[in-house]
Amino acid sequence: MSRHRSAGPAATPHVLDGLDPAWSRLIEVPDAYEERRESNTWHVLDSLGRLEELGAQPVGTILCVHGNPTWSYLWRRLVAASTEQARAGGAAWRVVAVDQLGMGFSQHDSGSDPLRTLEDRVADLGRLTDALGLTGRVVTLGHDWGGVVSLGWALDHPDLLAGVAVLNTAVHQPETDPIPAPLRLTLQGPVLGPATQATRAFLETTLSLADPPLRPEVREGFRAPYRSADRRRGIRGFVADIPVEETHPSRTELDRIAEGLRDLAAPALALWGPRDPIFSDRYLDDLADRLPQLDVHRFEGAGHMIAEEVDYASAVLTWLGDLEEAHGPEARPTAEPAVAEPAAWTTPPLWHHLESQRASRTTALVEMAPPVGTGPRTVSWRALARRVDEIGAGLLALGVRPGDRISLLVPPGADLTAILYACLRVGAVAVVADAGLGVRGLTRAVRGARPTLVIGAVPGLSAARALGWPGERIAVAPLPRALARTLGARRSLRDVTALGAQRLAGRTLAELAPTPGPRDTAAVLFTSGSTGPAKGVVYTHGQLAAVRDALAATYGIGPDSGLVAGFAPFALLGPALGARSVTPDMDVTSPGTLTARATAAAVDAVGAATMFLSPAAIAGVVATADALTPAERDALTRVGTFLSAGAPVPLDLLTAAEALMPNAEAHTPYGMTEGLLLTDVSADEIRAVAHAADSGVCVGRPIAPVSLRLSPLDEQGRATGALVGDPGVTGEIVVAAPHLKDRYDKLWLTERASRRTTGEPAPEGLRWHRTGDVGHLDDGGRVWIEGRLAHVIVTADGVLTPVGPESAVAGSPLVARAAVVGIGPVGTQQVVAVVETVPGARRPGLAPEGVADDVRARCPVPLAAVLVVRELPTDVRHNSKIDRGMLSGWAAGVLAGGRVTAP
Repeated sequence: MSRHRSAGPAATPHVLDGLDPAWSRLIEVPDAYEERRESNTWHVLDSLGRLEELGAQPVGTILCVHGNPTWSYLWRRLVAASTEQARAGGAAWRVVAVDQLGMGFSQHDSGSDPLRTLEDRVADLGRLTDALGLTGRVVTLGHDWGGVVSLGWALDHPDLLAGVAVLNTAVHQPETDPIPAPLRLTLQGPVLGPATQATRAFLETTLSLADPPLRPEVREGFRAPYRSADRRRGIRGFVADIPVEETHPSRTELDRIAEGLRDLAAPALALWGPRDPIFSDRYLDDLADRLPQLDVHRFEGAGHMIAEEVDYASAVLTWLGDLEEAHGPEARPTAEPAVAEPAAWTTPPLWHHLESQRASRTTALVEMAPPVGTGPRTVSWRALARRVDEIGAGLLALGVRPGDRISLLVPPGADLTAILYACLRVGAVAVVADAGLGVRGLTRAVRGARPTLVIGAVPGLSAARALGWPGERIAVAPLPRALARTLGARRSLRDVTALGAQRLAGRTLAELAPTPGPRDTAAVLFTSGSTGPAKGVVYTHGQLAAVRDALAATYGIGPDSGLVAGFAPFALLGPALGARSVTPDMDVTSPGTLTARATAAAVDAVGAATMFLSPAAIAGVVATADALTPAERDALTRVGTFLSAGAPVPLDLLTAAEALMPNAEAHTPYGMTEGLLLTDVSADEIRAVAHAADSGVCVGRPIAPVSLRLSPLDEQGRATGALVGDPGVTGEIVVAAPHLKDRYDKLWLTERASRRTTGEPAPEGLRWHRTGDVGHLDDGGRVWIEGRLAHVIVTADGVLTPVGPESAVAGSPLVARAAVVGIGPVGTQQVVAVVETVPGARRPGLAPEGVADDVRARCPVPLAAVLVVRELPTDVRHNSKIDRGMLSGWAAGVLAGGRVTAP
C-alpha cells in the first residue's frame, strides 16, 4: 500500500505518430522503497505480441532505455524496424523499450517522495526485467542518461548480456572539465524548478535540438506524457540527479559504472551525433577508452536527438546481424578487449633513412617559400634529424604519450616534415587535414579526431579559436604576446624544441621513446570530401612504410633521388624514401597557383628527376610556360618522370606537359587517400588505347602488390555481384594491398560497407576495400574508370556510367568541360548534360540551340536536356573532381521550373 500519494501511470498512448498501440504494456513491479509503496506500474513498448502473431521466435531482446526528458516513444522506429525485419524472414529481435519511473506513462512519484538516484534507477530496471522474465540474450541500448542506466544494468546482468549499444551519453565527468553549459544553467537553484517542471522549457529546448526540426506530430508524441507540471516532476528529478559534485548521492554509482566498463567483455556499439551541445565527442572518447572493442559511427551533422535525425534503427539491426553472423544464433558473443600482439618490422620503419643519415650534411629537403620569406631554405639530413629529435623530446616533455593525437595545421615544408616525423617517432598519431578542405571540412576533421594538441600556423589557430576546436594549441612560429593570447597558443614550436633539447641532454630520441610497432596507429589522413563529408583514414606504421615501398619500387625513387612534390602526402614521404625533396613555391590550398617558373626553380633546387603534381597544378604550369627563361627550360629537361593523379588527366594536358619536359616519361597513377598508389599507366600507353576512350579513362594496370577485382552492377546500379576479374564487366573497383588504409576513423558503418564483398577472399593477411569507383578491365588487364558508384545513372533502358558520355560531349569544340548526370527516380532517370562552353556562358540555364544540338549529336545516349554553367562545381582540394551530385540536384531544380542560379 502506498504511503504517499503519487501521480500514478497516465493512460497509455493510443493515437501517436509512428506508435502501434499494440506495443504498449503496463506491468506491476515491486518498488525499491517498501516504505514508499508496494509496487510501481511501468509502461513499456514491447514487440513480443507482434512477433508471436508472425510466428517468429525471438533470437534475443533489445532493452531500450531513454533519457531525460524523452520516453519510450524515442525507440518507436526500432520497434517497427525490428518487427518488419522479422516479417521479411530476418532475425526476430524482441524490443522492450521502457518508460523509466517518473517518466513517460510509468508511475510518477509524489512531491514528498525522495529523489530517485542513479543507483535506484539501475536497480529499478533490474526489477522490471525480472518481472518481464527476460531470458536468453539481451542487448542494451540507451540514450542520454538512459545510456548510463542501461550500462549499469549490463554490468549487473552478465549472464544475460550479449552486447551493449548507446546513442549520445556519458559515463564520466572529469573534475577538470566543466559540465556542459546548458546543464550548468539548468542546475542553478532558481532555474531548476521553473525550467524543468513549472514550464515546458527544458522539454521544448531538448526537442528543438533536432535537425531537421521535428514534425508537429512527433513533437506532440514527445509531449504527450508531460502536459501538466505534476507529470513533469520526473524531468526535474532527473536533472537534479546529475552527479556534478563528488559528494552527490549518485556519484558513487556513476563511478562504479564508469570503472566497471573497463572489464566489460561484451561487444559494444556507439552511434553518435557530433553536434550534440551536451554529450560532445569528449564523452565518446572516454567511452572508447573504457571499451576498446567499441564500434563507433559518428553521423556527421547529427546532434542530441540522433534517434530522430538518422536511421539509427537500421544501424543497430545491421550490427546485431553481424554479431549473429560471427557467433551464430545460439551463442552469447563476447569480445575480449583486443590486445594486439607485438609485431616485428618486416620492412624498415618510415624514419629509417632519417636515422641512417643523421650524420650527413647533404640536402634532405628544400623549402622554396619558408614562412620567414627569406628565400629557399635548405635543410640537411643532420639538421632534420636533430630537429625531429628535439620536437619529439619536447612533445614527451609536454606529456604526449603513444596513441595521443596531434593535429597538424601547418603548410607543407620543413616545419611540417619535422613535426610529422617527430610525432611518428614517439608514437603519437598525426592528424593531417589540409586547408583545402575549407573551414567546415577542417572543423569536422579536427573535432572528429579529438586531438590532444593542435600545432598550427596563424590561419589554422585562428579557426581553432573561433570554432572551438579541441586540443591545446601550439603556434608553429613565435607570435606577438597579444596575438598568442588571443589565439590561445601558450607555446610555440620554438618552446617545444627548447624543452626537447633540455630533455635530450646529448641523447637521441631513440633512447627516450620506444619504437612504435608496425600495427600501431600512425596517422589519420582526411579525404578531400569531394564525394561526401571528409573522412578520417587511419594508417598504421606498417601501412605507411608499405606506401613508401610501393612508390620506391614502382618509380625507382630512393636515396640520391630528387623529388618535386606539389602534393602534400608525397612531400612528406620524401625523407621516408631517402630522397631530396622540395615543395614548389605555391598556395597548396589552390594547386592551380603553381607556375612554370616556380616548378623549374624547385627542380633546380634538388636536381629533381621525379615530379608529382595534381592535374590542376599541371594546368597552371602549362598555362604559364611562356614566362620561362632559357635556363628554366633547361632545368625542366632534367626531369625523368612526372606523375599526376587525384583526378583524370586529359591527354592534351599531358602532351603539353611533355613538351616542357621532353626527357620525362609521363605517368598518371590511380589512387585515393585510402590507397595512395593502386595502378599506373604512361602517357604513351594512354595514346595507344585512345581509340577506346569513349568507355572511360584508362588508369593502367595494378602495380605489383595490388590485387584488383570488380563487383558487377545489378539492374539498379548497385555493386552487388561476387568479385570477378573478367574483362568487359562493369562494376565497383575492389582492391587489396599491404599499403591500403587500416580503417575509417569512427565511421563503423562506412568501414563495414567498404569491406563487404562476396566471392573470392582477399589475399592472406589483407582485406578487400571497395573504392566507390566504377569501371572495367580490358583484355590487356588495364583498368578503365567510368565514374563514381554514387553517380551511376539508371534509366528505363538500363544502367549508364557517366565518364564515357562526358568524354564524348567534351569532344565538341563548343564545350570546355562536361558532366552527365541523372535526375528523377532510380530506374526511370533522365540523362542531362551540363557543360562549360567556349566561350563561357553568360548565365546558367538551358543551352543555346547550337550548343545543345552539337552536344546531343555527340552524346551516345539520349539527353533529356542540355544545360550550361559558367563553371562546373569541383572539390576545393583538387580543383578537378566535378561534383556530379550537386549538379544533379541543381539540374532537377532548373528543369522543374525553379529559380535559375549558379550550382
